[in-house]
Amino acid sequence: MLIGIVANEPSGDLLGAALIRALRMQYPDAHFIGVAGTQMQAAGCETLLPLERLSVMGLTEVLAHLPELLKLRGMLRRYFLAHRPNVFIGIDAPDFNLNLERQLREAGIKTVHVVSPTVWAWRAGRVKTIRRAVDLMLCLFPFEADFLTRHHIPAMTIGHPLADEIPLIVDRDAARCALNLSLADSVIALLPGSRMSEMRRLAVPFIDAACRCHLIRPNLHFVVPFVNMTLRDFFIKELAQRAPHLPVTLLNGRSREAIAAADCVLTASGTATLETLLLKRPMVVAYRVHPLTYQLVKWLGLIKVPFIAMANLLAGRELAPEFIQAQCRADLLATALLDWLDHPKRVAAIQADYERIHDELRRNAAQTAAHAVLKLIGKSTI
Repeated sequence: MLIGIVANEPSGDLLGAALIRALRMQYPDAHFIGVAGTQMQAAGCETLLPLERLSVMGLTEVLAHLPELLKLRGMLRRYFLAHRPNVFIGIDAPDFNLNLERQLREAGIKTVHVVSPTVWAWRAGRVKTIRRAVDLMLCLFPFEADFLTRHHIPAMTIGHPLADEIPLIVDRDAARCALNLSLADSVIALLPGSRMSEMRRLAVPFIDAACRCHLIRPNLHFVVPFVNMTLRDFFIKELAQRAPHLPVTLLNGRSREAIAAADCVLTASGTATLETLLLKRPMVVAYRVHPLTYQLVKWLGLIKVPFIAMANLLAGRELAPEFIQAQCRADLLATALLDWLDHPKRVAAIQADYERIHDELRRNAAQTAAHAVLKLIGKSTI
């Protein structure tokens, strides 16, 4: 069995790896090929090009890289038409993958898309594109499948693999011991993003916010995980210039342990907010995009939801304070972080909400997705 699969960022790499492992449990000899990061490659996927070459976000940023992205998508289309897979699976990256899926589907190749595009939040007109592109949409959250089904798109909820992997009760002290962090200190985890565009915009306000917190609470320690050395090197350079004496532990990977070890978390918007929710840690969410991107989105009225953090969308209210664009300032971020440290009863209440949401998302996602993919292409399952 040949399975084509394309991811474009670390969160998709994790989802793809879990799905590959689940499919291999059913068909150990299946061959996976496409665009894969380190996690998918470790699970047995052959990659045709580095995942990072597809990892671009923001309207203006995409425009700058558009010629190369179109070239790469054309290369992948030609490859999969020449080496026809039993099924093609696109993971997230809808602006890249849906067009590729449509072309492959028109050529008679079954297509599955994992992670619903946020049509329920903005650009609802994309449902027409989705309807043409996919034979099956696998959604991480129930409200997404409900929305797509109402628009006559085959969709089902699989839950989120992270909800299956992460225990409902997380041991903070064990995480600290694993990272050689003091059990006595207060710890704040900083997650300024998994893309260089995020790191360039968030490293400085995150470092400055940490400095403000440390001035008020000298026993604070900070921990910062990185998905690759490029991001780590950039952060170290900024840290050396702005706060060389800040007590900070830098990690290669290990973001889950960093969050679990923390008393609270300062994070970019993205999958990290979901992971922080599942680890039951209070968080402050910050985000900046290119100013032109932000103005275009506001002017066109593209955003239809009240929050940017998935943690808040799942909760239905702002449990995690959000600081976007001009509000992404060190003084505001520091105040919000210290507020969590000063109010343990509020933290306990939020942790109870996060535990309820976590339980709702536990659906054995990878196995559920694997069975759905195999059913689509007429393969039996154990």
